[in-house]
Amino acid sequence: MALPEAQPSMPNQPGTLARLPFKKLLLVLGLSASLYALVLLVWGGRGTSSWALLGATLWSWTGLQATALCLLSYILRGLRWRLWMAHYSRRFGWLQGLRLYLAGYAFTPTPGNIGEAVRGLMLTQPLRASQSLAIFGAERLADLLCLLLLCLPVLPWALSTGLLAAAPPWLGVLALVLGLLLLVGLFLLMLFRQRLLQRFDWLRQAWQCLRVRPLLWLGLTLVAWAAQGLAVWLIGRALQVDFSWLTATSFYALAMVVGALSALPAGLGGMEAVLTALLLAYGASAGTALGLTVMVRLLTLWLAVAIGLLTLLYSAAIAKDIRFS
Repeated sequence: MALPEAQPSMPNQPGTLARLPFKKLLLVLGLSASLYALVLLVWGGRGTSSWALLGATLWSWTGLQATALCLLSYILRGLRWRLWMAHYSRRFGWLQGLRLYLAGYAFTPTPGNIGEAVRGLMLTQPLRASQSLAIFGAERLADLLCLLLLCLPVLPWALSTGLLAAAPPWLGVLALVLGLLLLVGLFLLMLFRQRLLQRFDWLRQAWQCLRVRPLLWLGLTLVAWAAQGLAVWLIGRALQVDFSWLTATSFYALAMVVGALSALPAGLGGMEAVLTALLLAYGASAGTALGLTVMVRLLTLWLAVAIGLLTLLYSAAIAKDIRFS
């Protein structure tokens, strides 16, 4: 069922009041997940040699390079969001558009990352609900497509080196089930595409967003996720994991796909389990695999959430181009 159109309204009108509790709920969920992760991060590994190595790597030149690559990924995806916002006649300067995009990361730790769909609703001149959801849908579809493409390089390598045979049985079953679900989903999408586009207005608009300069958003998305894959490779090399950049990127992409399909807040649990299992199957020690996974999540997720919270507060309290009522 299509979401109701959210028109700009005065504070005492129902449209604004209906959006207010939903935004606050998403903010509370995001903050709760962030605080929970922070507790685990600070107290979970205190006093261990693995934790000391993790901290040393984070504050090394390699850690700074990996951080810069993750920031580049956020910027590129912000440019993609700015492109689709312009499709709805919402044009921002480079810095303002990037800041408004980053503010949405405060809502990332929500089921299925659905909190990011409120980016367009928080503006002082908000989008319609269907338009904001359409951009969110286009972002997720573009991310899924590019992550699946980045998964491909590891397949021939895995077959030639016997990685699949060394992997835990449950990992092979999981990969098979996910592959079948994706194939069935794509088949149903193509079979009922016209009916779905007519039934769900936001889905039709998401499809229209994807038709806006497709080579540009495809390039931005591929480079953004490849940059984070390169960050994973740099961290792994610092932790003595001897794998190629393509292998590291494919491992990360596969873990992200599984995390996204789990519909858990920011893929928490699912992504970490898959990435750790892949590293263990590759031959990394348990401590190294866990340490690498923790650092990857710290830089690719929680850094974005922290930046999102800061930019959200600045945009609402100082720039005043975001509001919660």
